[in-house]
Amino acid sequence: MAQDQGITKAADGLNGASWNVVGHTYTPKLHSENAFIWHAVIPDGTFVPPHVHPTQDEWITILKGTLEVEFGGDVYQAGPGDTVRMPMGVAHGIFNRSGSTATCVFGVAPSRKLYDLFCALDGVTDPEELVRLSALHEVDFLPPPSE
Repeated sequence: MAQDQGITKAADGLNGASWNVVGHTYTPKLHSENAFIWHAVIPDGTFVPPHVHPTQDEWITILKGTLEVEFGGDVYQAGPGDTVRMPMGVAHGIFNRSGSTATCVFGVAPSRKLYDLFCALDGVTDPEELVRLSALHEVDFLPPPSE
C-alpha cells in the first residue's frame, strides 16, 4: 500500500487503475495507510445511497457540476470549489440530480479498506452484492426508506 513520492498525472490512476462503482468512474490518485484520494466522474441521475463509514472521515471537493449530499433529512447542494465534510459515523448519501455530469475529488482518512472495496466493486451492479461487499470493507449501507 505504501506509495513513493511523485506525481499522479491528471489522466492516470495509480498503477493504471480506474473503477466503475455504482455508475461512477473512480480513478485513484493517492493511497497510503493514512489517506486515500480519488477523482470521480459522476453522471447525472446517479447516486451513492445513504451509508456510514464507521472508521473514516470522508470529504468531497467539487471541481465541476453540482452534487446534493443528504445527511438524514437535510439536503445540501455543493458546487465548484465547495468541500463537503462527512465525519466518520455520520450517515450520508450523494446524488447527482443536476442535469449534467459532475467531477470531484474524494478522500478518506485513514484509508482502511476502501481501496480494496473499490477493487471488489468494479462493475458490480447487483445491489445486494454491493451491500454485502461494502459491509466486509467497513462501509455500512442504510436500509432503503419504507414506501
